[in-house]
Amino acid sequence: MARLTAATLMAFAALLVAASPGAPLPPSVPGIDAPQLAPLGPHAVGFRSVTLVHKAQPDLLNADPATGRVHLHDRALTVDIWYPAKARRGAAPVTYAGSLYGEPPRPPAKFTVPGLAIRGAAPDGQGYPLVIFSHGYSNAPAVMTWLTENLASKGYVVAAIHHEDPDPYIVSADKRAAPNFNRPVDIAFVAAELRRDLGALIDPAELALIGYSQGGYGVLAAGGATLDPDGPNMGQVPGGWMKRLARGAATEAEGKVPGVKAIVAIAPAGGAPRSAWGSAGLLGITAPLLLIQGDADLTVEYKTGALADFENAKNSDRYLLTFRQAGHDIGLSPAPAQMRGNLWDIDWFQDPIWRADRVNAINLHFITAFLAVHLKHDTGMSSFLDLPVEDAGDGVWNAPDKTPWSAYSPGGNGVTLWKGFQRRHAQGLTLRHAAAGR
Repeated sequence: MARLTAATLMAFAALLVAASPGAPLPPSVPGIDAPQLAPLGPHAVGFRSVTLVHKAQPDLLNADPATGRVHLHDRALTVDIWYPAKARRGAAPVTYAGSLYGEPPRPPAKFTVPGLAIRGAAPDGQGYPLVIFSHGYSNAPAVMTWLTENLASKGYVVAAIHHEDPDPYIVSADKRAAPNFNRPVDIAFVAAELRRDLGALIDPAELALIGYSQGGYGVLAAGGATLDPDGPNMGQVPGGWMKRLARGAATEAEGKVPGVKAIVAIAPAGGAPRSAWGSAGLLGITAPLLLIQGDADLTVEYKTGALADFENAKNSDRYLLTFRQAGHDIGLSPAPAQMRGNLWDIDWFQDPIWRADRVNAINLHFITAFLAVHLKHDTGMSSFLDLPVEDAGDGVWNAPDKTPWSAYSPGGNGVTLWKGFQRRHAQGLTLRHAAAGR
């Protein structure tokens, strides 16, 4: 099977920049200060989009205003798919296009993101784990290619759903609440369809869910968390449709994905004050769980968000990675050029304190290790997760003389600097772990 080394892919990306002076690298290519597992894997990357039609779904955005009655319609979902591919020399990589809602009353702001994937490239190999990805409220897969392309280069098939949320700044409360129903149902439907449709390209038994913000809520719900039937969200969605998701059934119709092997939730929504789970709903998650959030998040409160999820998902072997003083903007790629001329636009992407490319690289490092352990059964990768100190700043590595400055901490043998991090580059982070049952 044809392979490109990570160094070759980096060189390829550099050639793209040389061909277009001033052009940025694809967000999936981490910088020189990235932790050890963040760089690209050995595969070239292919890309394609498919449209899946979920029949007879509630049209929640067009409920009868007088009666609250909800009609059924066929819900079309575009799904972007990245996969390990055979290298095609001379082929132009994908440029992704997207838009995000502008500051009212401005129209949506459009942008483009450079990629390294080749549209329609032939798959290389088969039996890869499948990762279903769910973006944040009113986001799009184009803002998360730092993750999707990178994971595909490491031997995963990654499917990102276009959820097409309503504009939260102009619609009514019941319409804003529609994603509370649609997210887990979309995720469960797409997972079921792709497990069948992708054939030998994937191993349908090895499946992970990854979500950011509203998508984080979606993957927790689809991955096993039980919605509180008496919770404050139940009445927001018209027609009583939310109550159908709170029955506790583990079926696609109730927004559940059977056989999930791993869940990653980045700044996940669903916590207080409008808790989706109640006191015991998170006990339904039994798959291993990696939670990631900033403790200064002003959109999803940290204490009632990822921290509460970590404390309450007691039937899961789980990790909580915390970026100190980081806000909500820890899930998107660095801001494209078109999004840097207006503070509203750039604030979709950039944390005021943390560099976006740095956050992406740290997330890639831990997500890579976590998925390798649970989807590829590479137990050796657990040494990047089971660390000797919880606070990265407490780690120490007395590197031998003549050790290159850029060397990664090897861990073990009295080394407490987080394995895979470079000297002075493991700051402002904590990683907690709790075994299932604790």
